[in-house]
Amino acid sequence: MIKVGITGSLASGKTTASKILSYKRGPLFSADRAVLELYKKKSFKSYISKKFKIENNNQIKKSIKKLIHKKRDNLKKLEKIIHPLVRKKMKEFTSKNKNKKILFYEIPLLIESKLMKFFNIIIFIKSKKALRLKRFKSKNGEKKLFTLLNKKQMNEKKKIRFCDYVVVNEKDLKILKKKLYTIISKYE
Repeated sequence: MIKVGITGSLASGKTTASKILSYKRGPLFSADRAVLELYKKKSFKSYISKKFKIENNNQIKKSIKKLIHKKRDNLKKLEKIIHPLVRKKMKEFTSKNKNKKILFYEIPLLIESKLMKFFNIIIFIKSKKALRLKRFKSKNGEKKLFTLLNKKQMNEKKKIRFCDYVVVNEKDLKILKKKLYTIISKYE
């Protein structure tokens, strides 16, 4: 089994790249999707509400964002809760798909979480900061939150040292596909 990790900076195009790479090739695990699934669970929302003293469970994500803006330590506190749960989901995904030839994992904080040894291949998706901010804002993200989350990530140059491939994603989709197909064709 070949395990392909896809990572990159905030709003670099990891999700798009992951979908392109995995399409008709193998199952895809998305850490972001795993987090979204957590927020749908009543037990998780209840736990987060208690930990952060949030009264309205229905607006929990909005409340969390406000708390992170107020105090950066709240992001660390949240990550300590979420990251182990996402890793558990990732292990379950791997076990469930152990007979597949190739598995894909979209993990934004792959390097920061020191998960490099888990993967056979790591692909870094790279884009200029101005373009990433534009993409982030196009999905209703705020500049202040982008800046906070972007600072939380390791420097791109440091991250790239742990990666097998770097794909620059600053042009159109056709060019991105071509670059990704060139890489994945070596492993099919």
